[in-house]
Amino acid sequence: MRSARRRFSRRLTPGPLPAGWLDQVLGLDILCLASGGGQQAPILAAAGARVTVLDASAEQLARDRMVAERDGLNLRVEHGDMRDLSRFADAGFDCVFHPISNLYVPYVRPVWRECFRVLRPGGRLLSSFYNPVAFVADRDPQYAALGLIRPRFAVPYSDLADLEPEALQRKREGGEALVFGHSPTQQIGGQTEAGFVIRGFHEDWQPRPRFVIDSYVPTFIATWAQKPEW
Repeated sequence: MRSARRRFSRRLTPGPLPAGWLDQVLGLDILCLASGGGQQAPILAAAGARVTVLDASAEQLARDRMVAERDGLNLRVEHGDMRDLSRFADAGFDCVFHPISNLYVPYVRPVWRECFRVLRPGGRLLSSFYNPVAFVADRDPQYAALGLIRPRFAVPYSDLADLEPEALQRKREGGEALVFGHSPTQQIGGQTEAGFVIRGFHEDWQPRPRFVIDSYVPTFIATWAQKPEW
């Protein structure tokens, strides 16, 4: 795992975390929320944190188990929904580490409320999500081929409400997860409504642009939100 620590760093976006966001994790109780996949949770555990990873994907959690067993890491693995953390006691974690994933739930405010509940006073929520401008454009490849951005969808975006019935049916038949593009009010305002104080804000670029907009605006956003001490 030492070699893994050299190769990887703690990430909410393609680049490393900003300095000061999570420099020291030794002895911390960390919940990696909707963060399965055998990468961030094992990295944090190897650095000395007591890590619990919760994810809705059994396949992603299997990767965490594999890495933990291979490297002798103490990693608690839980299968569940990011909106329901009722299995965890109040004030049980020092940090919730929540990389991009809440685009897979239609309503994000329950996520923020649960994060606030399970954090100790002074604890931090480190989360990331897509800039909602990424959901606005028509995805017809003819526009991308011409380097054009044709606005089509309003924010907040919802596959359920905005996709044409045929496209939605194809997505469901293909087993694809439905996607929801939450607004800044839902993402950042939702954290403050839950009781958090925003301590840090970070934007990052898509290193391998998939859509035209990725070349013109940073489409990754990360926030450091803190639960007040009182």
